[in-house]
Amino acid sequence: MRQGVFSLWCSQPPGGPAHNVALDPAAKPAYVQPMEKNADIIVAGGGLGGSLAALALAHQGFTVCLVDAAPPAQKTLPDFDGRTTALAYASTRLFRRLGLWHALAPEAGPIRDILVTDGRPADRFRKGHQASGFLHFDSTELAENTPLGWIVENRRLRQVMHDALEASDAIRVIAPAMIGAVETGPAAVTVPLDTGETLTASLLVAADGRRSPLRERAGIRTLGWSYPQTGIVCTVAHEKDHLGIAQEFFLPSGPFAILPMTGRRSSLVWTEKADRAGSFLALGDEDFTAEIAKRFGPYLGALSLDGPRWSYPLAFHLATKFYGERMALVGDAAHGIHPIAGQGYNLGVKDIAALCDVLAEHRGAGLDIGHGSALAQYDRWRQFDSASLAFGTDVLNRLFSNDNPALRLARSTGIGLVNRIDPLRNFFMKQAGADLGTLPSLMQP
Repeated sequence: MRQGVFSLWCSQPPGGPAHNVALDPAAKPAYVQPMEKNADIIVAGGGLGGSLAALALAHQGFTVCLVDAAPPAQKTLPDFDGRTTALAYASTRLFRRLGLWHALAPEAGPIRDILVTDGRPADRFRKGHQASGFLHFDSTELAENTPLGWIVENRRLRQVMHDALEASDAIRVIAPAMIGAVETGPAAVTVPLDTGETLTASLLVAADGRRSPLRERAGIRTLGWSYPQTGIVCTVAHEKDHLGIAQEFFLPSGPFAILPMTGRRSSLVWTEKADRAGSFLALGDEDFTAEIAKRFGPYLGALSLDGPRWSYPLAFHLATKFYGERMALVGDAAHGIHPIAGQGYNLGVKDIAALCDVLAEHRGAGLDIGHGSALAQYDRWRQFDSASLAFGTDVLNRLFSNDNPALRLARSTGIGLVNRIDPLRNFFMKQAGADLGTLPSLMQP
């Protein structure tokens, strides 16, 4: 079943940017009496995806109502979200164009190199052992002379977006508020809130998370499954400088990533078997740090925890289409992938940038931005890229998260081969930078 769906999606070429697709004047709906609207677009969900969507759409000249269930002040508290986000270098172009990067840059840890290795912890750090296969991405090989990406604390991302939302005259934030039963019509979408207010706009953008209530109510199906793995996340302080090197170790239980933050700190993303993760999380700080050290090895010196630990079950989901009637899905509402490549949030950034291009093109042509022709075009553009990366990360996780001797040999050989072939290595390096395919205008160099 997975193979059939994958083949079907991959046989359909991506739609590309709106200006590459001829707009059909006949697709414009018949004239209807204009409705008084609160905004051009309503964005549901004020997380990292929804907030960025509101800011990007406002940057394109749309007026936006952003509705979120959580109070804004709660999301900026230091202990609200202790995780980090990997921003690929192509994604940061959007942040720069929105005027957000200057506030983020001082607290963003640049990734100057990525080193990928495969094996067991005991083998990798045994005296005299040399990895038979490794993959090295070097940012100096990029034409833009930029780091491959940056590691940013989620609390900082939230704060910068919160400040930008408050400063925008084009965005109205309504929170805390819950959305009721959505009604769609020939000219608008009507969104009732539990506050008693009713909003009307041309389009509703669902950025309401993996379990998106709006997606479910619209009857949009998803393909998905759970992994027998848990993600463990924390910040680790260390004695030595990481030099901007991101390490990804493929261990039998899953990938173990050490991501460079500012200062002598790294973000740890530890994929562990679900039936073992609880025992590690239950350890005291000293014993937990000792387990980390077994996997880190000695290259960063003495380690200590720098904050609380977080954990979450790992799962895969992909919406069968990214739109409904007068509604577009972005970010986690559209897809959720394994963190093995650190591309989950960057996929959502591309969704937002692509949606901005499609809507701006339709508005410029005098067409209804909430009409099905616009939303189908957005869907064609994003489905191929999202399905390709989603299934690709799924295959990688299944291939590397085991201790099968034959597969280990094949993996080491494959990693070494990619490292020695420049065009192939550069392809994967650009994939890590979210810089492949037809890029939306906000993400272009």
